Parts: sequence; structure tokens; C-alpha cells
Amino acid sequence: MESVVALFSEPSQAKAALQSLEARGFDRDNLGFTINDPVKENDIAQDTGISPEQGAPAGAGGVLRGIWLGVLAGLAIALPVWALIWLIPDTRIYWMGGAYTALFGVLGGGGMGGIFGALAGTDHGDYVKLLRQFGVPAADAETYNAGIRSGHVLVVARSERGKKADEALSILKRSGAVDLSQVRGSGALASQRGTH
Repeated sequence: MESVVALFSEPSQAKAALQSLEARGFDRDNLGFTINDPVKENDIAQDTGISPEQGAPAGAGGVLRGIWLGVLAGLAIALPVWALIWLIPDTRIYWMGGAYTALFGVLGGGGMGGIFGALAGTDHGDYVKLLRQFGVPAADAETYNAGIRSGHVLVVARSERGKKADEALSILKRSGAVDLSQVRGSGALASQRGTH
């Protein structure tokens, strides 16, 4: 299956592109879009009947990043308490409790960080990973992701046949797909085909 992706600066352009693609025979199940603004995402979905694309789950990377940040947060909170208990002579008898506080702070922080890291990976997910699955080169996938984060709308059209992919690319360009140079400064058109 071939995928064609494009960035649009305005939600109205993306909505018009999706409607044009559907009018040309693209099935709604093979069309998608994403935007960082949940209100505008809902508006486009309701106006077109097309579901937003969800990013690929972040996987182990999101969990590990969450654990690491949780451990650091746990240490930042628990170690000062333990240090105060150790430094104040009258409270040194409680040093073991302070050590347990630090240990549980680290374990609790790591556990909660891992949970939140996993949840963050399945919220909107990893669009770079998703675009790579669509056949978009890594550098371009990073740029598309940066475009999404900066407020652009990503539109995706999937096709079984190459001829339909060419037609989708043409429709997206005519609908006002922005130039990737506006996102990264390189001059490539912000719509392209990929095979997956």
C-alpha cells in the first residue's frame, strides 16, 4: 500500500483536501489527518467524517524515559529530607527512616514515571514512527513531526494502486500543501509518497 502525506498550514485547507480526496473515490478508511489542537481536530473529524490518525505507541523508549525522569524526581524530593535528618544531631536516630524515604521515593518515582511514560506514548503517540511505517524517510518524518507540533495539519491518503497515489499527491498539492522549507528550511515540497 502506498501512502501520500502532506502538511497544511490551515485546518480549512486540510478539510478541503480530505473532502476532495473522498470526492475522487478515496475510501474514508484510507484517509486520515492529525493536528495538535483537539478542538480543531474534532471540527475536521465532524465536518469530514474522517478519523484522526493516532501516532504509533512510543514503546519502550517512552517507558524508559518516564522511569528515568521519575527516579530523578524521586531523588530530588527524598534526598534533601534524608540529608536534613542526617545533618540535625537530634534526628540522626531516624536516619534509617530517611534512607527508606529516599529508597521509596526513587522506587515510587520510577514506577509512576514508567506508567506515565507508557501512557504518554499512547496518547497521540510517536508520529515519526508512524510516518516511517508509511515509508517516509527519517529526516522528512522528523520534519513532518515538527510541523505537527508547530500547528500544521498532517493529511494522509493511502492507496492500493500507484495511479491513485499520484492523484492523491496532485490533489494535496492543489489544496495548498505547504513547502517543507517553511518547516525546516530545505525547499522540499511538504507532500510525498511512501510505500509500506
